[in-house]
Amino acid sequence: MKVILKEDIHGLGYKDDVVTVKDGYGRNYLIPQQKAVLATEAAQKVIAENLRQRAHKLAKIKADAEALAEKLNGLTVSVATKASEKGKVFGAVTSIQIAEALEKQGISIDKRVIDLKNPIKELGSFKVSAKLHKEVTAEFTVEVAAAE
Repeated sequence: MKVILKEDIHGLGYKDDVVTVKDGYGRNYLIPQQKAVLATEAAQKVIAENLRQRAHKLAKIKADAEALAEKLNGLTVSVATKASEKGKVFGAVTSIQIAEALEKQGISIDKRVIDLKNPIKELGSFKVSAKLHKEVTAEFTVEVAAAE
């Protein structure tokens, strides 16, 4: 079944993408939750016209994401957290803590765009990526230190 996404869905696609999904997933989840519509010929024409009209706005959004990526690339962020004497973190360092540390450095970023492949559960330095736009990704370093 082909559907047109109405919003970004992690692992599936971005808003206004035409994707192929299993019939049950589309019929029982995406369409009833208003996350997608059937990809009929008329719906695809409407989406194409909307995209043509929004092209300038989308270019500005991408340019803003690229500017933010330039700030983030190579940046080092420090996060202080409770840890044991052996260097194990109590709990884990989350994207919320990383977003707050970036906010202290003057960079406002949504916690949902920070991609932690594995939870950070020990002290040290870790590479973290942020998916700022469907075509723009930034990488930065997170230094996890013990709180005093």
